[in-house]
Amino acid sequence: MNATAILASAKRVNLGGLGLGAPLLLVMLLAMLVLPLPPFALDVFFTFNIALSLIVVLAAVYTLRPLDFSVFPTVLLLTTLLRLALNVASTRVVLLEGHQGPDAAGRVIEAFGEFVIGGNYAVGLVVFSILVIINFVVVTKGAGRVSEVSARFTLDAMPGKQMAIDADLNAGLINQDEARRRRDDVAREADFYGSMDGASKFVRGDAIAGILILFINIIGGLGVGVGQHGLDFSSALHNYTLLTIGDGLVAQLPSLLLSTAAAIIVTRVAGTEDMGREVTRQVLSNPRALGVAAAVLGTLGAIPGMPNGIFLTLAVLTGTIAWQLQRRHQRTAHAGIAPPPAEPAGDTRELTWEDVQPVDLIGLEVGYRLIPMVDRSQGGTLLNRIKGVRKKLSQELGFLIPSVHIRDNLDLGPNNYRLTLHGVPVAEAEVYPDRDLAINPGRVFGTLQGAPTTDPAFGLAAVWIDGAQRDHAQALGYTVVDASTVIATHLSEVLQRHGQELLGHEEAQQLLNTLAKTAPKLAEDLVPKTLPLTVVLKVFKNLLAERVPIRDVRTIAESLAANAARSQDPGVLTSLVRVALGRSIVQQLVGPVGEIPVVVLDPSLEQILHQALQSAGDDGAGFEPGLAERMQQALVETAKEQEAAGHEALLLVSTTLRPWLARFVRHSVPGMHVLSYNEIPEHRRIKVVATIGRSGKVD
Repeated sequence: MNATAILASAKRVNLGGLGLGAPLLLVMLLAMLVLPLPPFALDVFFTFNIALSLIVVLAAVYTLRPLDFSVFPTVLLLTTLLRLALNVASTRVVLLEGHQGPDAAGRVIEAFGEFVIGGNYAVGLVVFSILVIINFVVVTKGAGRVSEVSARFTLDAMPGKQMAIDADLNAGLINQDEARRRRDDVAREADFYGSMDGASKFVRGDAIAGILILFINIIGGLGVGVGQHGLDFSSALHNYTLLTIGDGLVAQLPSLLLSTAAAIIVTRVAGTEDMGREVTRQVLSNPRALGVAAAVLGTLGAIPGMPNGIFLTLAVLTGTIAWQLQRRHQRTAHAGIAPPPAEPAGDTRELTWEDVQPVDLIGLEVGYRLIPMVDRSQGGTLLNRIKGVRKKLSQELGFLIPSVHIRDNLDLGPNNYRLTLHGVPVAEAEVYPDRDLAINPGRVFGTLQGAPTTDPAFGLAAVWIDGAQRDHAQALGYTVVDASTVIATHLSEVLQRHGQELLGHEEAQQLLNTLAKTAPKLAEDLVPKTLPLTVVLKVFKNLLAERVPIRDVRTIAESLAANAARSQDPGVLTSLVRVALGRSIVQQLVGPVGEIPVVVLDPSLEQILHQALQSAGDDGAGFEPGLAERMQQALVETAKEQEAAGHEALLLVSTTLRPWLARFVRHSVPGMHVLSYNEIPEHRRIKVVATIGRSGKVD
């Protein structure tokens, strides 16, 4: 039969392919537990056990990540069973043949009993005890604890990892195959650490079994040697103790190796290098640490009475390594220096996230002539004004207004400034630092000499005047302010108008954290048990968009918690919250007056609007353009009349129409506020001052 035929036959009887490997291994273990083994067989199995333990330890060292050695818990179980089976087989041989001398149980046990401990059973007991303490108390206990914690943390992190995979898949960063592979890795990782948590108990139990087997063999050997074979106590103690200790050391060495392998696996962090390279790179790559260590060793070597030669030799060796590493780092740094200025300076530097400039939430850009206004060293007061605006708005709106980032912009005119939100310009105007702005509030008693303009904040007629005319302008009824006040007032108005854009998830969570200090149960039940944070944030934004402060977070939270079962639509919840805040809303608009002047819609017009909303939805599609234009004109005229009379323009409508009409007048009629009937407190009376019909205003 040639070699090819032999290989073919071997393949045909491949035990692994037939699935007979594991059953035969178990049968072999059972045979070792039941059948007596000759000393030669014990030598073979003990040597195989040590070799297998070394292979497992090295495999753990060179594994890049724990999942690459996912079969380790099973290997740990099998090796533990093999070692316990060898303990039983060797115990049988020791008790049966121990009276013949220390070589009765094979050469391996004899070597460990004679060579390792010098034939002294007292020394053997001490060495064995130390090995057991190292294995049981240090390595096994630590590995078990790490396994337990890793399993717990892995299971707790599974939902977050699954959500991250789904988010990457939905964003198009990975495909279906990659997502499936990642999900499999997450599931395997959870199974692996769960198995390691249980497998660590095998090692712990093996260490305890080794201690018990030692004492049982010694006591049993003394009984057999003295009682059955007629040995004197001293000879029996010598023979059986040496054999038992040799047996224990042979078994304890693989046990310590496997415990170390388990500790390496559970403490291993997934990486791109094996553990040896990572340890070398992370521990021995810092020349400063090695230099300090060399200095300490040199100092200890210079002390009289110390082993000077050893300490100084190690100091020189460590210092040499540190010097070599420092030279290597310097060469690397010189190699990465940018070329001369004639070439691009940034070509050799790798881009980082620091090169990506974040967008300013609130920005103020000024021309070069306005720079002294924001420079405290030049007497500028604008920074203090802006800080005062932020403080006032934070108190009024109910949340902390973010900082305003100020920078100069040479693209602007010398006297121009620009306000930005999220990096997008929202307002721009021109001011004169050396002049005052005289604003016409609506009724003045004369004219002023100066440059006519418009107040950037409210759009009122104004005049830029010299400082000498300030008293004269105030006497004529003008409101006179300096350039810093103009910018600060304009900023305040812009921030009030865009308050909903300044509130994000972090600010909303901070509001809930503040609520938790006074009403912890309410805050706990609201988010996330009742509503998600995104819905609460949307309600906050809706209120701010309608110029409703969110200072009363407790009332808002109670209303949301009470009505969340009815609907989780942010629009519906906003309307219900406004009803709960009705008293404060009305107080903010009209003050303590008992009679509220309001504008209402004609019943026929309300009916038309109701039908349009029912048929087209909240967007109002299908609404007659001509009717919308006439309504807008009538509302603008009414708002001006109310403003001239010194009253707030209030439009009172039904609860169904209020959200849509609020969006309708928000930009077209900025001075008008839309209220629903449910938002008027019971103790307040209303007075209808105008009615808006299909054809326009109806007095």
